[in-house]
Amino acid sequence: MTATTKGVDHAHAHRRRDIRAAFERAAHSYDQAAMIQREICARLAAFGEGLVPGGGDADGWVLDAGCGTGFGVESLRRLRPGGRIVGLDLAPAMLGRARMRAGRDGGFEPVCADLEHLPLAAASIDLLWSSLAVQWCRPGRVFEELGRVLAPGGIGLVATLGPDTLWELRDAFASVDDARHTIDFHTDAQWVEAARAAGLEVERRERCALHARAADLRGLLRDIKAIGAATIDGGRRRTPLGRQAWLAVSARYERHRLADGLLPATYDTILLAVRKPGLVSAEPGAPRDE
Repeated sequence: MTATTKGVDHAHAHRRRDIRAAFERAAHSYDQAAMIQREICARLAAFGEGLVPGGGDADGWVLDAGCGTGFGVESLRRLRPGGRIVGLDLAPAMLGRARMRAGRDGGFEPVCADLEHLPLAAASIDLLWSSLAVQWCRPGRVFEELGRVLAPGGIGLVATLGPDTLWELRDAFASVDDARHTIDFHTDAQWVEAARAAGLEVERRERCALHARAADLRGLLRDIKAIGAATIDGGRRRTPLGRQAWLAVSARYERHRLADGLLPATYDTILLAVRKPGLVSAEPGAPRDE
């Protein structure tokens, strides 16, 4: 391993720790601010109808990859009523809330882990679900792991975000600095390429623009922070905005105010349905490596 590679690996590990810390802090405020996240979750459930292998009452292991506070569990139970759900998230506080929401009926198993390093057995998951989590990961690495744990014939339903996400925010801040104010979002073509490179077939894909709304820019930024999405890659601004700069940013954002009087924040939503080639396994394996 070269010195440059070591530096990249160290920076990536530091970023993963920052992401975990941000979502850990946001666990108590996430549900109240996550309106657009719930809408995307509902769209992913509708998008996946008719694609679940083995019929709606089949058993087997289901993975909610990046489960957050567990809002997707209800959708998963409708898609796969007999499935045993593994709720996996990087932040322990998020998992705690997911476990409370899911109940303690034995049908939900929380696992604290990184999507880029899944502690799950190969080919052990029959249905994979991930709503607004993989954008925090490297596409090639996360699909390599998702493809590894998905059983032959299994389906993966993934919602992520494309490059037009929060474009209004980038446009407004460009009036005062050249710092980065959002993470890098990958295109749908890049996500499809990553899935195929992991040996998965893309069954279906959709892309649509959805909008969070707030009365003012401070409200939009407060909601982004409340859901834990304030982690930025390198190049972020290191000093607070002065009053004049803030006024300039706010004035620029006003250009985007909608007819209903609210300010929008675009979520460039990408939905993917992928399949692991092969027949569905008769006896799914244990969800974890021993």
